[in-house]
Amino acid sequence: MTLIIDGLTAIFLALGVFLAFTGALGTLRFPDLYTRLHASSITDTLASFMILFGLMLQAGLTLISVKLLLIFLFLWYTSPASSHALIRAAYLNRLPARLIRRPNKETPPSKP
Repeated sequence: MTLIIDGLTAIFLALGVFLAFTGALGTLRFPDLYTRLHASSITDTLASFMILFGLMLQAGLTLISVKLLLIFLFLWYTSPASSHALIRAAYLNRLPARLIRRPNKETPPSKP
């Protein structure tokens, strides 16, 4: 039985780390605040659920599992609210959704 729980724990932890990595990669690669925040806010809630659920499987039915569940509930409520507050502040301050143009390496730069 412990072999099954260890396997499920490894799967959930690996999925959580993968989702957290993709959210961090999206934060680094997307061009403006709105898309960066979208990438991070979508993945952080699910990644935290996967990681905390894997830890709950290892802890069993103990007080530690209850604490981990309370941590997840706190993150589940505060993460979307903080993302919404950041985007609303950016929108109200008229932060434009700019695209960063990267120069194409294949074409030579234009001469003035």
